[in-house]
Amino acid sequence: MKQLITTSLIISAFILPSGCATKAPAAPSQNSDLNKISNSNGKAKSGFIQKNLDNWLKNEWTPTINKDKKVQNKYMKKVAIKRENSSNDTEKKYVEDKERNFTLQEYVDKAAAYSKAHPSDGKDSNVKKLESMPVIGK
Repeated sequence: MKQLITTSLIISAFILPSGCATKAPAAPSQNSDLNKISNSNGKAKSGFIQKNLDNWLKNEWTPTINKDKKVQNKYMKKVAIKRENSSNDTEKKYVEDKERNFTLQEYVDKAAAYSKAHPSDGKDSNVKKLESMPVIGK
């Protein structure tokens, strides 16, 4: 009986793996089922929220931050840029220093500069709404 169990285990050990390997495996990029779920070949399309965030960063955040003197002195470098209309006339401009590592303090300083330039009006402030709640507020 013990010999029968051992023999059946050995036979099943050879049959099971060979049964799984009858179909040639496909590379992940060629796997149609995987591509239905996550298409790694195609370019991801931005959604509504991502487009709004990109527009806000480009049109509001970056111009506001780049005008702040404290941010300019601490996190940006001054470069000379030639003006388009004049051949000898140059303009000093602050640009992001790409060689510098990003720090959390940099974000805090930039957020403070943005808040200073765009103060909240107060009536739609989430902080004021929370503070006005009887259990949470003061």
